[in-house]
Amino acid sequence: MIGNWLDIGPVTQIEPGTARTLPVVGGEEIAVFHTMRNEFFAIRNKCPHKQGPLSQGIVHGDVVTCPLHNWNISLRSGKALGEDEGCVPTIPLKVDAGRIYLLRSAVIGGGDEAAVQQATQDKAA
Repeated sequence: MIGNWLDIGPVTQIEPGTARTLPVVGGEEIAVFHTMRNEFFAIRNKCPHKQGPLSQGIVHGDVVTCPLHNWNISLRSGKALGEDEGCVPTIPLKVDAGRIYLLRSAVIGGGDEAAVQQATQDKAA
């Protein structure tokens, strides 16, 4: 762990265009995506529609399609796209020296919401 960030492993553990899941004791499973553009995103592994496992969906660009009912979810914002409505919580993620880090307070809950917002702003900068 580096400060408020949890080291979840090397970037090489997730092939481009796929996702892996991270179980969270006492919390909801997280899906970590590696896009074909070599970007990484983390979201809760439940579609807002019927709680389908987003980690098993098809990744295209920065979107994942739910395997149950074809809802498209933005990996950047967590929002359902098109006419669908709903949102999946996103988890701030950073890559450093070939390793993937998730914001600790966003993963284990009970964290400082301001820290999550700051980390998201820092990543966007």
